[in-house]
Amino acid sequence: MSALKDVDHLNETEARDEHTRLAREIGKHDKAYYQDDAPKISDAVYDGLRQRLIAIEARFPQFVDLFSPTQRVGAAPSGKFGEITHAVPMLSLGNAFNDEDVEDFVARIRRFLGLDEHEKIEITAEPKIDGLSANLRYEKGQLVSGATRGDGATGEDVTRNLMTLKDIPHALPGNDWPEVLEVRGEVYMSHEDFAALNARQVELGRPEYKNPRNAAAGSLRQIDPSVTAQRPLRFFAYAWGELSQPLSGSQFDAVHRFDAWGFQTNSHMKKCGSVAEILEVYHGIEAQRASLGYDIDGVVYKVDRLDWQERLGFASRAPRWAIAHKFPAEQATTVLEGIDIQVGRTGSLTPVARLKPVTVGGVVVSNVTLHNEDEILRKDVRVGDTVVVQRAGDVIPQIVRVADADRAGRGEAFVFPTECPVCGSHALREHDEKTGKLDAVRRCTGGMVCDAQLSRSLEHFVSRKAFDIEGFGSKQVETFHAEGLVREPSAIFTLRERNISGEIQPPLQEREGWGETSVANLFNAIDERRRISLARLLNALGIRHVGEGTAQLLARTYGSWSSFFAAVRNLSDETVRAELLAVDGIGDTALEALEQYFSEPLNVEALERLTAQLTIEDAEQVSADSPVAGKTVVFTGTLERMTRDEAKAKAQSLGAKVSGSVSKKTDLLIAGPGAGSKAKKAADLGVETITEDAWFELIGEV
Repeated sequence: MSALKDVDHLNETEARDEHTRLAREIGKHDKAYYQDDAPKISDAVYDGLRQRLIAIEARFPQFVDLFSPTQRVGAAPSGKFGEITHAVPMLSLGNAFNDEDVEDFVARIRRFLGLDEHEKIEITAEPKIDGLSANLRYEKGQLVSGATRGDGATGEDVTRNLMTLKDIPHALPGNDWPEVLEVRGEVYMSHEDFAALNARQVELGRPEYKNPRNAAAGSLRQIDPSVTAQRPLRFFAYAWGELSQPLSGSQFDAVHRFDAWGFQTNSHMKKCGSVAEILEVYHGIEAQRASLGYDIDGVVYKVDRLDWQERLGFASRAPRWAIAHKFPAEQATTVLEGIDIQVGRTGSLTPVARLKPVTVGGVVVSNVTLHNEDEILRKDVRVGDTVVVQRAGDVIPQIVRVADADRAGRGEAFVFPTECPVCGSHALREHDEKTGKLDAVRRCTGGMVCDAQLSRSLEHFVSRKAFDIEGFGSKQVETFHAEGLVREPSAIFTLRERNISGEIQPPLQEREGWGETSVANLFNAIDERRRISLARLLNALGIRHVGEGTAQLLARTYGSWSSFFAAVRNLSDETVRAELLAVDGIGDTALEALEQYFSEPLNVEALERLTAQLTIEDAEQVSADSPVAGKTVVFTGTLERMTRDEAKAKAQSLGAKVSGSVSKKTDLLIAGPGAGSKAKKAADLGVETITEDAWFELIGEV
């Protein structure tokens, strides 16, 4: 198996192919795990596949659609059973793989809810059972149905099978339960019972189960409930679905109400008041893992306050208020045979460790990114070292540490180059004017004279979310660039003319791999892209810190190429700079990148040659069925019903453009208590100003 290429170094064509491959592979493993109860790979390897897919989609969000594994949970019902549609979807959880991820989780909660650093956030922590999720529906205290999670929206009707489990009451005692109550939890098998089951399988000449999770899932999904009844299945209750009335105001108290109704809840569930307490519980459970008597693969954290859970809501396939802290992935040791320097599209010099190939988590790894020169110094990795490698939550293989740093005769420390290995130009680390610190990345200053940057820029230019020229992929870019036929984007659009005039020798149609038809198809495909939207063009330019999302923001803000070009050519004007920075989502970093790009004469000259070949379509106005679609809104003062982040997210979801400052382009100012200079400026400019309550009335959420 070939080594994985760092996601940061994939071009769009490679990323699309990798995304398709991963989606298919994950779908195959989802079916094996959820439908067939026969996983082919370990959980760590599966997590690795999914995290690599997430990393690709984070860098290339255009690949995300409803069919992506990141947008669904589990697998569709197998068809062996009837189906039950969940009244409340059974979603999956996001993952944390280290202490920093947990700290980030709590920090995100604090930011989203607008809590100050002194506000206590209580979090419940409980073992993540490695079993099969199930939903039990009770009406007037009677069990009426039970289902597997399925794809999150629809599960398999395994009511009769679930009724054979001793841990699941058929009728709830007392009368303090909601009339409609859905109890959710995990069906599992203990280690002791699993060993006994496999012993019986051997006696009967039947194949053994691979692990307790397989055994539990296979036992629950028997067509004949009497077979399930003979299996020692158990059930931990830890959550709920539809309710006719709330169980409590707290996650911890709500779960423990299940105890009185005859359900088993996990005694290791704790309520924590700080990240330190959370991690203490995590490491305590990790230390007890082998003695628990059942399989777990991590610890689940949930915000305890249910009203906060409701405010936090969901993102994609997972709640914002919960996360699963997974246990460490598989590790391996190997020898570091060399350190190579790769030059990226933006001139970044990235060190890559060349390893003696080793299998880690089911994947053969021979190259590992070392990120930057500071990382090399921090880990003190040297050629010839034996290193510990793992594939954890990053999916990208990583060197954890040097295993033999004290050996005799160890090699010299690696000296990071100060010249570009491709073009020989100076390679510098920029200073951050605000912090005074050096940028972590060293970059080639060669720009247009550096072949590595030019080739990758052209690959990005013709990629799917840029010009998307059919038949003009990375292979053609590499060939045409190497032969000097395309040295800048505008040259793509003069290929036909130069080929006909005889400037290109031999003509393309006479070259190996080409013919009259294929050349004609290429030229026609190029001509079809002479009309381009403003957002696509801006994304295609490959300006640092200006990706697809920022390109969309800029296109919506300026509307036309002429307006945009005039603005960015005049960023020394404080008014122009202020107007650009007022766009929500555009910060100093993007502004400085634009200023640097458009102040370079070579770039401007190349752009003028390119735009002379194109018809650039003005940006379409945002269309949404709401009274604020396309309007520019500003929030100021203290918002009492939601945080500023929540308010911005809501406005953007309704098609509004959110700005951070008031200008003559502002359509609406929403002012809470304490509104100051922005409210005064809005009054001076005649901008309509309304209260927070009036805003909710306007958008139909009274």
